[in-house]
Amino acid sequence: MTVLMKAKEAADQVYDSIRTRVEEMKKNGLQPLMATILIAGDPASEYYAKAKQKIAEKLGVAFQLHSFQADVTEKEILQLITQLNEDPSVHGIMLELPLPKHISASRIEKAISPNKDVDGVTPSNKLATVTGSVGLYPATPQACIKLLKHYGFTLEGKNVTLVGRGQTVGLPLFHMLQRENATVTVCHSRTPDIASHLGHADIAFVAVGRPDVVTQTMVHSNLAIVDAGINEMAGGKITGDVSADVSSCVAAISPVPGGVGTLTTAILYENLLKAIDIQLREVHEHE
Repeated sequence: MTVLMKAKEAADQVYDSIRTRVEEMKKNGLQPLMATILIAGDPASEYYAKAKQKIAEKLGVAFQLHSFQADVTEKEILQLITQLNEDPSVHGIMLELPLPKHISASRIEKAISPNKDVDGVTPSNKLATVTGSVGLYPATPQACIKLLKHYGFTLEGKNVTLVGRGQTVGLPLFHMLQRENATVTVCHSRTPDIASHLGHADIAFVAVGRPDVVTQTMVHSNLAIVDAGINEMAGGKITGDVSADVSSCVAAISPVPGGVGTLTTAILYENLLKAIDIQLREVHEHE
């Protein structure tokens, strides 16, 4: 029987510990606050922003949603980020992607204070993800590893095939897997035979952003697969990067939806608390 690695239980555990810590912070007069920047035009981003807001309410976290029309200028967004960076009551800043064509995502991301960058997108947090130094790491790669461990899988000494080397998931995940002492093979669009690499893998992570990248003929019965893809199909159906029929041929697989994405949101809020710890440490150092 294939183990279906659903994330709800793991996410609930994360939320329980966050709720406890938020209550403690409030007793000490600190109200955690997450600010999200949303530019109109992408229905999925709007949906995610609203979902994150609902979760914030359940956790006792204050939530600001800064919504803009699609014709907003880059300057206006940068001005808002400067305000949020300087406001000590704001602890986390999150940017909903994709952005309209006329706005440079990298310029906007660079402007966010690294200590408030709960999505791990700033250059210094990207570097921290590589080196393992103190910082805020991207949530999706963390969710991939946490979900796997929740189901009792270990990474140390295992052969891992990572399909996808994108900036948001694949690349940071590669560095995190190295620190878990896994032996990692990275496959991408130029890899001629991905199936041969999956053939000798114990564990596979798939993060390409395209449906049916991994099909039934490419897998084996001892493989555990974490599917980090989210693709919106005709009719609004959400699927991962791994074909649906793969689930009957492997040892374990994470579903989409209900897998990595569910845990990613929980880890964003875990990063918010980590951000608060980093900010408080800086304040004490400057005193």
